[in-house]
Amino acid sequence: MTFSRTSRGEEGEALLNDRADDGWPLHARVMRGEGASDEAGPPVLLMHGGGPDHRSLLPLAGELRARFGLSVILPDVRGYGRSVCREPALHTWARYADDVVSWLDCLGVQEAVVGGAGLGSTIALRVALAHPDRVAAAVLVSVEDIEDDQAKEAERRYMEAFAERVRRGGIEAGWAPILGELAPLIGRMVEEALPRADRESAAAAAAIGRDRSFRSLDELRSVHAPILVIPGMDRRHPPELAQAVAQTLPRGELARVAMSAELRDAEDFGLAFAPAIGAFVRRHFGR
Repeated sequence: MTFSRTSRGEEGEALLNDRADDGWPLHARVMRGEGASDEAGPPVLLMHGGGPDHRSLLPLAGELRARFGLSVILPDVRGYGRSVCREPALHTWARYADDVVSWLDCLGVQEAVVGGAGLGSTIALRVALAHPDRVAAAVLVSVEDIEDDQAKEAERRYMEAFAERVRRGGIEAGWAPILGELAPLIGRMVEEALPRADRESAAAAAAIGRDRSFRSLDELRSVHAPILVIPGMDRRHPPELAQAVAQTLPRGELARVAMSAELRDAEDFGLAFAPAIGAFVRRHFGR
């Protein structure tokens, strides 16, 4: 893996500080696998859910490095963490997918295992559709719901109300009525990321509620990369959807593990899902 436009972090790590073609920053942490080589398979780019930033996935990345020798790229998705973007019009699924390509180009990576949780899983699917030559495989954790027209309108209003609360009272005010609805694990990840969030960027990112990720499951039939699907556990990430997605994807695989109320923090998340993700990558790319 070649690093460019990076600064060195801890041993085996680099911090990527790039800019998208629209001028807004794109930040990522790059963690080289312990003893990594081409034999370990392509790097794994993992994106966090809506609310946390890349640090929520550090324990998972650590497990994938130590146990499977994988190199892991952890971006801050546009609008989160250090990837600040305060322009609502620039928060679209197409632009999020292009950002992934920008990260890979900056690092000199032709293809990667692209994945994420929640919001990140939707971006991963959009990348697989728009840039299939850059996606060796994908990992989807807690797949977001694919809404009909009525549900999508409700989602737009929900996100706009969140943005208004953030603009009026700050990020904590925006999340206050939402945190209690979340699984304990997700709530903890969101709360830990709030001090690092940019208020205007968080409000702008809510504009993604106006954009349609997919209109139906049938769109996923065009994705031919192998994809591991790990079910979610709530109404916004319904477990039955994960099964339907795995069945619709030509090379979809439903994991034997899933999100659960027993997972309390990022460390639990990493320990729960690293074995399935690492085994999936090794099965398809290990030598």
